[in-house]
Parts: sequence; structure tokens; C-alpha cells
Amino acid sequence: MLEKTTRMNYLYDFYQSLLTPKQRSYMSLYYLDDFSLGEIAEEYEVSRQAVYDNIKRTEVMLEEYEEKLLLFHKFQERIKLIANMKEMLKEGSPSAEALKEAVAELEKLD
Repeated sequence: MLEKTTRMNYLYDFYQSLLTPKQRSYMSLYYLDDFSLGEIAEEYEVSRQAVYDNIKRTEVMLEEYEEKLLLFHKFQERIKLIANMKEMLKEGSPSAEALKEAVAELEKLD
């Protein structure tokens, strides 16, 4: 569950501007502020089921955005490449060729 929450938080960060204000609010309260479905329902004077349905539809939308735009995937790849570059530097003088390859991989992501 924690893995899903972390993923949704990242997807929300990347794609929140593509959501409606109500979707943003529900997702923010549920995933970032850790509100329960009941608490959100009470806040908006709707049923728990309405909140649940909205959150589930929004999760699907965020996954579809990621499938098409790959912003989170590219972010993860950048993190890996930067970590590899730092490791090369820690181990001593990396070869110019190794650094060029790492930079080329970073450039491919954009």
C-alpha cells in the first residue's frame, strides 16, 4: 500500500495541473493529508462512495497520463543515471568516455 501511495503522490505532483479542482482537492486530502474517505465526504457533504469513485477515476486518469507522457518514468531514470555518475566520481577519475555516455543517456530522456 505504501508503494501505491508513493506512486500516486509522484503522479499527482507531475500531473495535478491536468486535473479538475475537485479532483486535485480529493487527491490532495486523501494522499497528501491522509484524510479518510469519510472525512473527505463530510468536508464536501457527499457520500463516501462518491469520494471513493472520484479518487479511483482520478487514479486511472493519472496512470493514463503517465502511460502517454512518461514524466515519472523519466524522472526515475534521471535519478538512476545521476546516482551512477556520482558513484563513478566517488570511485575516482571516471573515464571521459563513461561520463560522455552517462550525459548522452540523460540527454535522451529530454
